[in-house]
Amino acid sequence: MNYVPPAVLAAAMALALPAHAAEPAAAAPGSGLHEIPDEELGQMRGRYTVGGNEVAWFGVTMISTWQAASGQTLQGALRIGMDFRNGGSPKVSFTPSVTVTAANAPLPDNIGRSIDGSGLDNVAGLSQSVQIAGDGNRASNVLHLNVRNDGVVPLHEGGGTGSASAQQGAASAVASFDGNSARLQLQVQGQGAVQQWMRSGGMGQSIQLLGDGQVAQNLVQIDLVKQSLVGNLPLSQNVAQAIALNRGIGGVGGQ
Repeated sequence: MNYVPPAVLAAAMALALPAHAAEPAAAAPGSGLHEIPDEELGQMRGRYTVGGNEVAWFGVTMISTWQAASGQTLQGALRIGMDFRNGGSPKVSFTPSVTVTAANAPLPDNIGRSIDGSGLDNVAGLSQSVQIAGDGNRASNVLHLNVRNDGVVPLHEGGGTGSASAQQGAASAVASFDGNSARLQLQVQGQGAVQQWMRSGGMGQSIQLLGDGQVAQNLVQIDLVKQSLVGNLPLSQNVAQAIALNRGIGGVGGQ
């Protein structure tokens, strides 16, 4: 059975629910109301699908490229897909790809330059970072979100977990997914690193360049495919009734 990171599933379901404006504050509760226990609220939370749609596919594609001044090129990509169409635990697919070419010139000496990105490990949510200690460099972090309602799921192959790596001299590229977190990393010893990751609680992009005249880019594309449930009338009626019964619940309810 494939294990799905809780943060990824939470992100998928959060994206599937349309945003609603906050309702006006209700009048102060009167007599005859009682507090709903946490256990009962826990059973209600997350049980209903709003808007007649459910998630059919959730996918993340990461692509990183790095062109060094020495002529060396590093490239890496990974794709994670989660197919929810059959219900229950989704089918997870993972496809990695990495390449590293040899340098055409000696790597420059960057003595005296330093970069520290260790604080990014403490960041929750989405983080994007660029740190440069050199001249004539170009760097960018890009994220795209694509939401479709046509229910058409892309073709997907590959195992549920795995890794791919490549190395040429001081340069290395690694793409990995262990079921809990995914990471794409391009690194040249003494020259910096280009990274992307997805783990419980967050997703990030980081570029660290110590040399001169380098070009680096990180790209993340998140794809969410939803399919309509309008044909399931009993389910739609049950959802509407449940929402109506729970409307305005904020820790209290009627007897």
